[in-house]
Amino acid sequence: MHYWLGVVSKEHVQKGVQGSFAQVCHGKKGPLMKMGAGDGFVYYSPRISLFGKDPCKCFTAIGTIKSGHVYQVEMTPDFHPYRIDIDYLPSQDVPISDLMNDLELTQHKSWGMQLRRGLVEISPEDFSTISKAMQKCLN
Repeated sequence: MHYWLGVVSKEHVQKGVQGSFAQVCHGKKGPLMKMGAGDGFVYYSPRISLFGKDPCKCFTAIGTIKSGHVYQVEMTPDFHPYRIDIDYLPSQDVPISDLMNDLELTQHKSWGMQLRRGLVEISPEDFSTISKAMQKCLN
């Protein structure tokens, strides 16, 4: 089992949650092919919108990869991104600043540069910490 962190604007995350899918790296297939059924998945949103300047800097959705089947869709005649289905959990946004001292990911000097890849594998401990924080206020 693996745990993944996708970096996507909050507006795009919300579309994925509504449709029960994940799409990363501007719709590329390769990153999604690393994921398998049962893997954990969490989104981090640096901004509210893709081209906007309003910061978000929160973990914005969390769930589990369903089948691991990667498929292509037509969003527009010129844009055919790849997706993977996710079972999203009820959750609430959590600022990354609340967890900075608790995550292995943010202890590395270049953690921000890692996020520029759009999809990074994270430790089971980091996934658990993020998951607990995102679901804490729901109980």
